[in-house]
Amino acid sequence: MTLINSDPEAAIAFAGRWRVEGGNVLPRQCLGMAYAAQEKWASAMTAFEQAANASEAAKDGRAAGIWVQAGNAALAAGDAVRARGYLDAALILGTLTGADAGLTHLDRARALVAAGDPVRARTDLDMAIKLVPEDPLAWLLSATLARRAGDLDRAQKDIEEAVKRAPDDVSVALEAGNIAAMLGHDAAAQTAWEAAARLAPESAQGRAAQRALEQFEDQAAAAPPKR
Repeated sequence: MTLINSDPEAAIAFAGRWRVEGGNVLPRQCLGMAYAAQEKWASAMTAFEQAANASEAAKDGRAAGIWVQAGNAALAAGDAVRARGYLDAALILGTLTGADAGLTHLDRARALVAAGDPVRARTDLDMAIKLVPEDPLAWLLSATLARRAGDLDRAQKDIEEAVKRAPDDVSVALEAGNIAAMLGHDAAAQTAWEAAARLAPESAQGRAAQRALEQFEDQAAAAPPKR
């Protein structure tokens, strides 16, 4: 872990020597983490998958957590199908509990949304909210999914929960504006988007908020002059 933080290439070499010298699960897991530190997601996925399979064979109790690592590497790589498979494998083992299980359901919901399966994603998000109710990301993703499904009452309730937990999060502010706009609450939408643009003006979310705000500028320019 020290090498991963300071010199990922050295960590990769170390893990390789460890495997040659007789290591099995842990060197493969460390190899995956070293690749992840370098954002080499395809290599990380392969290493984590090998580590998880070795862990299942050894019955050492580490497999579920390693499958989760594989799933997150796949999500980072943009491979939603493999991410879903890895996270399925993690949950099927039945060893994840509490927050660990909740976060894994949240990760699988992300994969399912990316794979175009919003129905199953809703089931996972509801479970995530139940198991990790203080996680603002669970409420944010639930609100976004509800908005896309046209359930604006649910979207509004869930984004309010996200705002309570992460009032300074640019993604939360952007989504709050999106939902308010769909509800026809223009003033609330403008306030939320202004907050998003102010919180992280150079981020993708901040730029999206700024583009959304342009409609109000256009409306003001098109309005007849006051007499």
